[in-house]
Amino acid sequence: MVNLRKHGKVIENANLKAYNTYRVDSTCQYLVFPEDTSKLQALVTELDNSNYKYKILGNGSNIIFSQKHYKCIFIKTSLLHKISFNENIVTAEAGVLLPVLVQGCIKKNFTGLEFASGIPGTIGGAIIGNAGAYNECIFDYVQDITVIDSNYKIKTLSKEKIEYSYRHTSLKDKNYVILSANLTLKNGDITTSKELIRERTQKRKDTQPLEYPSAGSVFRNPENNFAGKLIEDCGLKGKSIGGAQISEKHANFIINTGNASGEDICELIELIKNTVLKQTGIELVLEQEII
Repeated sequence: MVNLRKHGKVIENANLKAYNTYRVDSTCQYLVFPEDTSKLQALVTELDNSNYKYKILGNGSNIIFSQKHYKCIFIKTSLLHKISFNENIVTAEAGVLLPVLVQGCIKKNFTGLEFASGIPGTIGGAIIGNAGAYNECIFDYVQDITVIDSNYKIKTLSKEKIEYSYRHTSLKDKNYVILSANLTLKNGDITTSKELIRERTQKRKDTQPLEYPSAGSVFRNPENNFAGKLIEDCGLKGKSIGGAQISEKHANFIINTGNASGEDICELIELIKNTVLKQTGIELVLEQEII
């Protein structure tokens, strides 16, 4: 048996409701919080060599727990939250929350990451999925990333060595664990940045169902189209399965109205995909990850 506690805090039979933004009830065998990057490296090495199944968990903001219980280990990166600056380069560990990173950069009078102020994910998750908003993405600013590679070595990868596109990177297909990222920013103005964030925050409140648990946009926008419009045009706004509902406010959001299960959400996703394909011929691509 691997001694998990030597790597950080451990919760046995952990309830994951507080660790996913859908607020879906699910449990896992163990939830581990590595204390630093060296403990994370040692942990994944030991788990792999002992044939234990594990999953890295950021802020749980782009995932769907489809099972009631997972017989595996979830590794939470929330203690990997260091941020440092070297001139116009900001280094952020994998567990840094994007809104926290944005505010830290603004205080230093750096601009560029304002688009991410409303994304409730971590920099690690953002790197894996090339998170973005307002026609910008995290890879617009990435210089390089540091990972644990498939041989359990710490390696730095330049941006040029990573294939990336809209909401996708080649990192999804590799057995890498993100440790940190270096981002190149521009000099800005704190007042201008704060005003931009204020305007966008108000727009999100007006157009997105922020009062309900969700995981943001469910589907990627097809080229020259919008997933929300397609779903709405198919008459699916307000459709419910169990406690999961297609938002009346924004059709590309599925919300938890109180007691949604992961199964409810997954069934609603399939209903959307099948209906949109049948009525429009367009196959929507899921932006969220079903665990």
